Amino acid sequence: MKPLSGKVAIVTGSTSGIGLGIAEGLAEVGCGVVMNGFGDAGEIEANRARIAGAHGVSVTYNGADMTEPDQIAGLIQAANADHGQVDILVNNAGIQHTAPIQSFPPETWEAILSINLSSSFYTIRHALPGMLERGWGRVINVASAHGLVASVEKSAYVAAKHGLIGLTKVVALETAGKGVTCNAICPGWVRTPLLDRQLDALAEEGGLSEEQAVAALLGKKQPSMQFATPAQIAGTALFLCSPAADQMTGASISVDGGWTAQ
Repeated sequence: MKPLSGKVAIVTGSTSGIGLGIAEGLAEVGCGVVMNGFGDAGEIEANRARIAGAHGVSVTYNGADMTEPDQIAGLIQAANADHGQVDILVNNAGIQHTAPIQSFPPETWEAILSINLSSSFYTIRHALPGMLERGWGRVINVASAHGLVASVEKSAYVAAKHGLIGLTKVVALETAGKGVTCNAICPGWVRTPLLDRQLDALAEEGGLSEEQAVAALLGKKQPSMQFATPAQIAGTALFLCSPAADQMTGASISVDGGWTAQ
């Protein structure tokens, strides 16, 4: 028996990167999964079919736009209709933009706050009643090292991720003793397609090789000088779903190679 057999998870922003790693990690231990996110339709379907086939679980895809509250409600409704319940909610969807605050586009501020923070309010609001009714649930918010500390030119992202950690604490207090936990994972630099674009920009701007750009990026923040991996973030999520974490709630777990220890 796989430890999460019979459970169902929604993982937002799971068509690539960290979210895809978490979706696959949950499927590997027997959890049904609802994937969500944007991207090439053929690639999304290939990943959905691959995960379902490899692990023998039901995997569906829902393309709900995380900026649209009505579509978020529809995502939870569809998951309940297709899978019967939602036991685990992983709020991972996110976008990034960097610019000094005086030139930060207001529409980009609104979009980042909407996707990186407000979407989690709406998903939790709709998924939580079923978890409380069944007396078991796990809400896992993928925050960031930037939910704990700040960096220049990331006003919207830092504000959203700090807010997500605050939301995590409130939900943890409101569900304490009811079989539901709510925790945040705070990754540092994780090698994903999103980060690859940042590395490419850094290399181009500084006339650096890829190896030099990697060293420059890690050297600024991450003392381990190694990227975390989507599989490691997935492992942390799986721990939070295990009986060993039954009394962990309201926590922010850093997976950042020492970034926030400095």
